[in-house]
Amino acid sequence: MPNDTAPDLAAIPVLVKRRLQAEVIGPIFAEMVAALGEAQASAILDAAIRKAAIAEGGRYAEAAERERGGTSMADFIALYENWTRGGALEVEVLEASETRFDFDVVRCRYAETYKEMGLGAVGHLLSCNRDGTFCQGYDPRIRMERETTIMQGAPRCTFRYSWVEPDEDAGA
Repeated sequence: MPNDTAPDLAAIPVLVKRRLQAEVIGPIFAEMVAALGEAQASAILDAAIRKAAIAEGGRYAEAAERERGGTSMADFIALYENWTRGGALEVEVLEASETRFDFDVVRCRYAETYKEMGLGAVGHLLSCNRDGTFCQGYDPRIRMERETTIMQGAPRCTFRYSWVEPDEDAGA
């Protein structure tokens, strides 16, 4: 029996979710650093966040299958509204097609939020590492390349997503 009082988690902006997660993860990470050292604590956090991103991508893929008969680049592009909602990201779209989604982030409130919280040094683990690994759960035909991120000091993040059919990989 569904719980009618349960909140609609999809209605919560992703930036708000990431802030709430960071409020919990930050102290846990600090304890892991104290017990294990920064390198091992970062590796554990990285692995956990990547696994969570893959699982999240899988949930979105299941919804796409139920609601639209499967995933597509168009469906993936539409998902980006979740991450930009409320001005969380300011983007310049360079290409949005059936096989490409290229854009630059010119303002990242995720990076700003983590820095405000004193977590700027691990912000790339908390958010940036999710971007490509999300695709593994959503649809492994979507590949991401990124050369720079605001989180790590660049003036912009370069997102380059491509739709790659399995037989296209054979020649690479």
